Amino acid sequence: QVQLVESGGGLVQAGGSLRLSCAASGGTYSIYAMGWFRQAPGKEREFVAAIRFSSSNTYYADSVKGRFTTSRDNAKNTVYLQMNILNPEDTAVYYCAARDLGSSGGYNARSSASYGYWGQGTQVTVSS
Repeated sequence: QVQLVESGGGLVQAGGSLRLSCAASGGTYSIYAMGWFRQAPGKEREFVAAIRFSSSNTYYADSVKGRFTTSRDNAKNTVYLQMNILNPEDTAVYYCAARDLGSSGGYNARSSASYGYWGQGTQVTVSS
């Protein structure tokens, strides 16, 4: 059973940066990939970024490509989301998610259905 805890959210001005962290514990050896999603008020949860552990391949939503970077620190069992050039449209609750090796079905990095474990979320607010 994997547990995920996000941190690093907060209030930032437009054009600024934040780095989110997602610390994984319990069964981390079985993680296949981790993703970041966000949900703004009144909107559906949307894909932001993901990283596949076996290849370190990364995936990004078009809206954040070139501004956000996801990476992992194996020693700390932590995945990061570096967010630069933030704008008010990035305001949302950000969630990290994990898929384990035993998951059924194919892996679609951009689909929330591909992930079986979720963190509690961290608020990111970008002021104009």
